[in-house]
Amino acid sequence: MWDYSDKVKEHFFNPRNASLVSDANAKGDVGSLSCGDALSLTLKIEPNTEVIEEAGFQTFGCGSAIASSSALTEMIKGKTISEAMAVTNNDIARYLDGLPPEKMHCSVMGMEALHAAIADYRGEEQAQAHEEGELICKCFAIDDLMIKRVVTANGLTTLEDVVNYTKAGGACTSCHEKIEWVLEACLQEMADADTDQAGADDASERITIIEQVIAQMRPNIVADGGDIELVDVEDDMVFVSLTGNCMSCGLSGLTISTLETKLSTALGMAITVFPVTVPDENKEGTHYA
Repeated sequence: MWDYSDKVKEHFFNPRNASLVSDANAKGDVGSLSCGDALSLTLKIEPNTEVIEEAGFQTFGCGSAIASSSALTEMIKGKTISEAMAVTNNDIARYLDGLPPEKMHCSVMGMEALHAAIADYRGEEQAQAHEEGELICKCFAIDDLMIKRVVTANGLTTLEDVVNYTKAGGACTSCHEKIEWVLEACLQEMADADTDQAGADDASERITIIEQVIAQMRPNIVADGGDIELVDVEDDMVFVSLTGNCMSCGLSGLTISTLETKLSTALGMAITVFPVTVPDENKEGTHYA
């Protein structure tokens, strides 16, 4: 027996907005009666402000499905479309003080219905809002794109997680191998994205340090009638522009050498600094001094 919170029980026994909005201008239908769960969400959206004035639902499913749908309507009423679209299935679960892991798919169904309703309001076909993917679970009509969306949004890592959040593979289990293929591919994409982001963050941090070191040296350079600006960074090479008196100063080499030493120390790696001449706007390319 699952352990339901008092709030889940409250929204199950006394659901809010448990009827379709008569003058709705947005409707989202997800699930299927033949698959066991279905939800129809209707919204009345004020066209000028795009505020959701009314929300109502009809759910055919378990107590968690009813409670999740009830909670969703309460959460999005009074919000703009943009604000409502920021609501996640985890927000629905938190609003209900938690759902059993095996019932998280009910909160996902609510989120999918909301997205479908807003797509309907905007005149988009659901197939356009979520392009059709490869059918993975025939029992519950779950495709690979839905699995990827839910895995990414919730940080799922196991087959059991996917079953709990989507119901895919929760009946005959014949699609478990396909689900694991989709999950593995999705996790690899997420890992690659994290690696790319980490690389971008490292590059941004490196540039910040370089600019700080140059800023520390600039006052003395400016005092002698010159200036120095960062032009580009490529791996262990830093390109700078020396202007003013620095361009004809015999000690400019010392300035470059000092900068190399300071940058190598600050970054913890050997850095080579190259002085370049930045071209005029009408010229193309970078000219090395």
